[in-house]
Amino acid sequence: MHDAIHLSPAVRDALADGRAIVALESTVITHGLPYPHNVETARGMEAAVREGGALPATIAVIGGHIRVGLTDDENEYLGEQAGKGTVRKCSRRDLAIAVGCREDGATTVAGTMLVAHMAGIEVFATGGIGGVHRGHPFDVSADLAELGRTPVTVVSSGAKSILDLAATREVLETHGVTILGYGTDEIPAFFSARSGHYADARLDSAAEIAAVIRARRRLGLQSATLVVVPVPDGEALDGIEAEEAIDRCTAEADALGIHGAAATPWLLSRVAELTEGRSLQANVALLRNNGRVAAGIAVALSEGTGR
Repeated sequence: MHDAIHLSPAVRDALADGRAIVALESTVITHGLPYPHNVETARGMEAAVREGGALPATIAVIGGHIRVGLTDDENEYLGEQAGKGTVRKCSRRDLAIAVGCREDGATTVAGTMLVAHMAGIEVFATGGIGGVHRGHPFDVSADLAELGRTPVTVVSSGAKSILDLAATREVLETHGVTILGYGTDEIPAFFSARSGHYADARLDSAAEIAAVIRARRRLGLQSATLVVVPVPDGEALDGIEAEEAIDRCTAEADALGIHGAAATPWLLSRVAELTEGRSLQANVALLRNNGRVAAGIAVALSEGTGR
């Protein structure tokens, strides 16, 4: 454990007792939805983890202190700061800046993975990972490199479908990331259940997923395990509608010169506008579902041997 990381009392006790914990990112609060919907979504995901039998541990940097397990007041504080542009988006490269300069920071998938691993938390739930941007093959999310070098388990609904999913799948393979489909053969396309790209293996229970995680540990592999979970039935966005909206907003982003770190939040917001909120509904549904699935995996790990 690094002395720069501050665990909440609940997280500290759960780690000491070997109880199930699920890490959660904080960019969903600061770089996703407007206030107060951002805080409501974060609370909903924490509630879903608890429903699944695990302790949620949202990760963020507040005043230069890396916190694992935010209080409700801290979630509210980050949500209120979201529109002010004062919260740094923290991947691996940014954490030292946020800590050294005593800033507030919200952790991305990569940043959350790194801190969770430092804290000794195996399972992390998110919506979708970053990847290779469409039409910009050199614009590659730091999430992919982190998945290749940080041995935690990330539960998501695949990569965000605004990305180049085929290229993202190839980069994950290059980095040696094991992709497990939870009840699915295909890697979901975030808003919709099917992408045409296949997982490395399909497993249908948390116990089976836990067995693979234990095997990764015994082998000493340093890459992550990526568990992909489809958006719940009835909440998915029609694949054709999603693709049409993504094609349109990607062209708009190119015309406006929106690239790099600014692209993903802008594109997701624009897709929500074009789908009249249906993509946002799917996003919230998959976040909560992933939280419940991750909790089940964490519980299976805590109850099994070789933890």
